[in-house]
Amino acid sequence: MFHKNRRQFIKQCALCTGALSFSITSNAQNSLHKSPQEILKGVKSFLYQVADKDGSFRPGINPNYKGNSDTFLSGIAAPTYAAILCQTFGWSLPYPDKTKEFILSLQKPDGAFYAITGDLDPNAPLAKLYNTVQGLVTLHLLGAKPKYDPMPVIEHFFQGTGFKELPLYTTSFFPHFFNALGKKMPARIDKKMRELILSEQTEDGYLRNHVASTFHAAHYFRLIGQPTPKAKAMVDRVINDQKDDGSWHLHPPDWDVHAAFDALFILRQLGEPNDPRLKKVYNKANQWILQCRKPDGGFSHYPGNPDSDVDAVYFHIGALVETGFLKMQKNLKNEELLGWGHAMLPDKKYSCID
Repeated sequence: MFHKNRRQFIKQCALCTGALSFSITSNAQNSLHKSPQEILKGVKSFLYQVADKDGSFRPGINPNYKGNSDTFLSGIAAPTYAAILCQTFGWSLPYPDKTKEFILSLQKPDGAFYAITGDLDPNAPLAKLYNTVQGLVTLHLLGAKPKYDPMPVIEHFFQGTGFKELPLYTTSFFPHFFNALGKKMPARIDKKMRELILSEQTEDGYLRNHVASTFHAAHYFRLIGQPTPKAKAMVDRVINDQKDDGSWHLHPPDWDVHAAFDALFILRQLGEPNDPRLKKVYNKANQWILQCRKPDGGFSHYPGNPDSDVDAVYFHIGALVETGFLKMQKNLKNEELLGWGHAMLPDKKYSCID
């Protein structure tokens, strides 16, 4: 999950200032009346349209579209999210063996995965962390193991204070890494990460007034099987922060590009199931998300945004799973590996600590 890219910011601000309308179009109105089965049929069709025969995936159908958020910054994002969605709903990838080969080809002897496309410098610490975590997740879902030991990528951040120099929205990348690798996270790493999260958390449960950083903190504690600090305050703020249109965009769009997914994860995982407020919140969120659906079966990041994007498809479909609008395939295994937690069961205790 990437945020705060300057080009993204400029592009999205254009949307806010009228380059594209955020009003509900006739297509969006039609999407509001689509059944869950029709929504999923469109998503599967979209994924097959953006699949390349070498196993990679394009961000969108338009060959000139460069992606947004994760798909703009890393060429690993689209195949990873495609694999996650297919696993979630019991679909086959268009070219599973080729996708496996493609992901394996991106790992180098230093253990890191390097995207060959995307705007982010593949040698940057954030890129190495993100790409390696996503590469491992995809390989795990495809039943493959990495060619090289990826542990040096993680150890690099804990040889000093490198983990503190990463954005706060990366905290749950670390337990996610160990889950994907099939190993327990060392207690020494957990200790440092918990101290970092607690040092940044305010009384309302948020980290730096940012729903994405707050989500990753909640995701972190769910993955390690420990209570999330200030969970009730976090849930209350998320509910109060929902806008009248059903979204959670409190900042410029690129800062909150995955805000609905992030907020809904917090509510589903930490909220009380019988909280009467949740049904209303979920219904409003569903209405907003469905306005982002496009005629090609995909989703854009915001209503009125012209292009469907694999990134938007994953986060919006994941959000619709979180609200209960969409149902996953039955008997899912290792559901905590599926992306950023949309499939995690609220009443199940997970633990990845050594």
